[in-house]
Amino acid sequence: MSFKIIVLAKQVPDTRNVGKDAMKADGTVNRAALPAIFNPEDLNALEMAIEIKKSLNVETEIVLLTMGPPRAAEIIRESIYRGADYGILLTDRKFAGSDTLATSYAISMAIRKLAPYDLVIAGRQAIDGDTAQVGPQVAEKLNIPQITYAEDVVSVDAKSIVIKRRLERGVETVKAPFPALITVHSSATPCRERNAKRMMKYKHSRTLTELQTEVNDYSVLFVDRPYLLIKEWSVEDIQADVEMLGLSGSPTKVKKIENVVLTQKDSKKIQSNDIEIDELMKELISTHIIG
Repeated sequence: MSFKIIVLAKQVPDTRNVGKDAMKADGTVNRAALPAIFNPEDLNALEMAIEIKKSLNVETEIVLLTMGPPRAAEIIRESIYRGADYGILLTDRKFAGSDTLATSYAISMAIRKLAPYDLVIAGRQAIDGDTAQVGPQVAEKLNIPQITYAEDVVSVDAKSIVIKRRLERGVETVKAPFPALITVHSSATPCRERNAKRMMKYKHSRTLTELQTEVNDYSVLFVDRPYLLIKEWSVEDIQADVEMLGLSGSPTKVKKIENVVLTQKDSKKIQSNDIEIDELMKELISTHIIG
């Protein structure tokens, strides 16, 4: 008996560095103009997958699945360094401009290709959209149970998992049978650091696209070490309907983004006595800052 966990992750633009070139004329995000990072809550999801693998008494593999441009292979390497077994990059120009609906469709088709699987784990949301929609939409398309806002694994066996959810006004403990999908809250355990031995073993992992742009020829390594090849899947590989992808399959359009900068205004010092405190309160009320 074996157990397969698919971790959904995304390479996102660092939203701390949004500038005037962050948007393209067609209303899509100009990802090339922004530094790319591993989506934070997807790292929480990866850690949960690793912990589940350690707790199960059956052979378990963790597959990292991501969709993006060729440079997104970087987060697959990061995942392998931390404990994932291998990764797959969904990359095709036909995916460009996909909103959550088109993205979840593409991911669900890739997951079907990876079947059989037991568990799909993803971060609650990505910092470049903050919609928290992709995970639940994937579960709906796969017609499997879902648990959102997961914070901790209470128990897991070969048939089901019990999860503690972090809600706005407390916590909730729920159980789901496999296969199931879980989205992980930022309050879950942070992901472990890279493992030095895994970094040495997988540091030359590359996709075929990356190999074509390398200055050094690493292709000879792949003959004796096939595990170094990171798989790339296109639209044809997952047998997806092109009309349901990209801009044509995306009813959501981003019209505008703004970089809001908070600036400090004039400060005012008061003495700690009743008269000055009373005057300050009157000023705050009269200017409608409070009251």
